[in-house]
Amino acid sequence: MRVILLGPAGSGKGTQADLIQKNYGFPKISTGDLLRKAVQEGTELGKKVHQEMKAGKLVADDIVLELVKERISAPDCRTGYVLDGFPRNLNQALLLEKIENHRLETVFEILITEEEILRRLSGRRVCLQCGAVYNINNNKPKVDGVCDICGSPLVIREDDKPEVIKERFRIYVETTKPLVEHYSRKKVLFQVDGQNSVEVIFKAIKSIIDRRISGAQGVSN
Repeated sequence: MRVILLGPAGSGKGTQADLIQKNYGFPKISTGDLLRKAVQEGTELGKKVHQEMKAGKLVADDIVLELVKERISAPDCRTGYVLDGFPRNLNQALLLEKIENHRLETVFEILITEEEILRRLSGRRVCLQCGAVYNINNNKPKVDGVCDICGSPLVIREDDKPEVIKERFRIYVETTKPLVEHYSRKKVLFQVDGQNSVEVIFKAIKSIIDRRISGAQGVSN
């Protein structure tokens, strides 16, 4: 099974991907992680990624797809995998289907309001020294503005400023609409309420994955 998670930054995609991996053994594949790894390893593909990132460009679809293609061909992806952050647009989805079109696909759209995203992300505080992440809404440091781990000052990232969050949300909605319509037509799209707790969201996701796996096994028997 290929599980795809759609949702804006701050919707909890990464958390749900971790829970799916833990529960089903499907490796979580994050394109951000793949891009960083390629750059660190200095592969030919990594050099191309580095050049585009250095120029402030979005990494081209064909380069991202090459990294994804390589990763999903690994033995641990045989029974399934979870894609977090890919595909980001309809073109990427169509390219993915070209390289692997036989796999059962289940797509979750995590629905969440712009107001809730603003509340979550604008509350985030990051330690630039050790990388620890806090949130003034639900994961406060012991001392306001100071990292519990190394005692360094906490900062608000540029990405977490309200005006930036709003623009990212607008771009997400714009680019995801054709993707949502595509998966709806294929009847593989399931919407879950991202305003709920992590546990409630995962319960809904697990119920759908279990039903899909059971249905596929019934067809193959």
